[in-house]
Amino acid sequence: MAKAQGPDGSSLSDPDPAVYLALRLAPDHDLRLERRYLERLQDTFRHPYGSAAERPQTGRLALYLLGLRATCPPKSPHRSLVTWLKYHLEEDWTGSRRHGHPLSSFYQYGLGVLALCVHHKQVREEVIRRLLAAQRHGRLGHGSGAVDTEAVVALAFTCLERRRLVGTTLAGELREAAHGASRSMAKAQGPDGVIGNIYSTPWALQVLLATGVCRTEPAFGQAVAALLDNLDAFSTAATMAQALPVLHGRSYLDISSLPCLEERGRSRGQPEWGWPHHRGGGWVSPGLRWLPPDTLTPEDMEFDTQDTAQGPFLTHVLGLEARQEKRNYWQLLKAPDTPLQMGIADYRPQDGETLILRLSEW
Repeated sequence: MAKAQGPDGSSLSDPDPAVYLALRLAPDHDLRLERRYLERLQDTFRHPYGSAAERPQTGRLALYLLGLRATCPPKSPHRSLVTWLKYHLEEDWTGSRRHGHPLSSFYQYGLGVLALCVHHKQVREEVIRRLLAAQRHGRLGHGSGAVDTEAVVALAFTCLERRRLVGTTLAGELREAAHGASRSMAKAQGPDGVIGNIYSTPWALQVLLATGVCRTEPAFGQAVAALLDNLDAFSTAATMAQALPVLHGRSYLDISSLPCLEERGRSRGQPEWGWPHHRGGGWVSPGLRWLPPDTLTPEDMEFDTQDTAQGPFLTHVLGLEARQEKRNYWQLLKAPDTPLQMGIADYRPQDGETLILRLSEW
C-alpha cells in the first residue's frame, strides 16, 4: 500500500523537514532535541536514490535543504542533492508541454527555487521566468490553496532579488511580482482577518513580513490577530510548523541570517514586542520578535486603552486584544524580564531603556 503524502510530497510517517525548520526559526531551542530530529532527517536523505520511485519529491527535498541551511553552523548539502534538485526542476517542467504546469505542482516548484536561492545557488533564468509567467497569468491556482503557492513563489522571487542572483532587469520584475502578491493577499483578506483559510494565513504573513509590507499594511495585524484567535486549529506537528515561524516574526528568508551565537533556552511562548526606546533624541527599535527590526516606531505603534478607576488599561496592541474571558492581559516589562510596578500612564522610559509588551495570562 502506498504511503499517504503531504503537499510537499512527504510520507506522513517520515520526519518532516518543515517541523525542523519551524524549530530552528523559533527563538527558543532544545538543542538536543533539534539535533536528534536533524539526525533522523539526515538518515532519511542519506541513502542513494537509484530510481525515480526512490527519489524524494521536489518540495520535500527543498525543505530538507532549507533545514540544512538553518542549522548552526549551517550545513552544506551534499552536492548530489543540489544537482538532483536542479535536474528535477528541469524534468518537472516537461509536464507543462501537456498540462500547462509542472508534473508535481507550482508549490513544490517554488519551494525548489527558494531552497536553491537560500543556499546561494544559481538558478537558470528560464526556470525563474517559468514561475514569473505563471504568476503573471494567474496560473498558480484558485481559492485558499492558491495563497500557499503564491506565497512560496513570492518568497522565492524576494530571495532571488535580494541575493542578487539575477540581472537588474529581472530583479525589478521579481520585486514587483512579490509586492504585487503582497497587495493581492491583503485585498483578499476576509472580515475575520483570515487570508485564504486559517492554514493559508501563516504563508501570507510570511510574504507580508519578507516584503516589508507589514510595516504599513493593516492586514498584517488583523491576520496575526486571526491566527492567535484560531491557534486551536493548529493541532498537529505539521500545522504547528506552518504557524510557528510567523508567530515569531520570521519567514523562510530569515533562515540565512539566524543568530547562532544568541540561541536561548526560554520556555515561554507568549507573543511580545519591544517598545521603541529613546536614545540621544532619536527613537531606536530593538526588534524583539514578531516584527522586523525597523518596524516599531512611535508613529506605527497602534494601541488602545480603556479607562478604569486605576487608570488607563491597555486593551489592544497592533490589533491584538487582551480579553478578560480569555484571562489574558498586556503586561509591561523592562527588558529582559522585570515587570513594571506602575501603569502605562505613569511610567517614563529612560534613555537607552527597552520596554516589552507581553500578552500574558492571569
